[in-house]
Amino acid sequence: MVNAGGVDVVRETPSTRVARARAVLETVPDPEIPVLSVVDLGIVRDVDALADGSLRVGLSPTYSGCPATATIREDVAAALERAGLGPVRVVDVLSPAWSSDWISEEGRRKLLEYGIAPPTRVDAPRLPVACPRCGSVDTERLSEFGSTPCKALYRCRACQEPFDRFKCL
Repeated sequence: MVNAGGVDVVRETPSTRVARARAVLETVPDPEIPVLSVVDLGIVRDVDALADGSLRVGLSPTYSGCPATATIREDVAAALERAGLGPVRVVDVLSPAWSSDWISEEGRRKLLEYGIAPPTRVDAPRLPVACPRCGSVDTERLSEFGSTPCKALYRCRACQEPFDRFKCL
C-alpha cells in the first residue's frame, strides 16, 4: 500500500517511519520564534510508531498556559499528515516540565543570529547577558516580559538597542 507521501507503508519499518517523522519535525517552526523548529526548541519529547499504524508525538509546552501550544500541536499534526505519515496523535507530555536547557545548541545559535539572547543553562552561574547585536555585556533588564511571555526585555547600554532574552526556565 502506498500512502499520500508516495511511501510503501507496508514495507516501511517503524524505525524508518519514526526517522522520517523526526526529519519532518525539524522543519516545523515555532509560531512565536519562527527561526526555531519545534525540535530546536526541545519540545518534541518522543515520536512512536504504534501497532495500529498511527504515529504518536509527545510534546512538552514551554510553560503552562503558553498561547502557542494549540497552534504547535496543529502544525505538527498537519506537517506529518502532509508528509504521508498519518494518522497522527499529538499528546502533551507535562512531566518532567520543559526546561530551556532542552533548546539545542543549533537552536541557541539561531536565537542569537535572530537577535534574541539565548538562555544560559539553568544550573550555570548567572552570567551577564550579552547583547546579541554588539556582544557587550553592559546590558540591563527593562522588563521581566518581552515580546512573548517566554522572553524578557533587555537593553544594551553600549549600542542602546533593546533586545529580547529567552528566559531560563
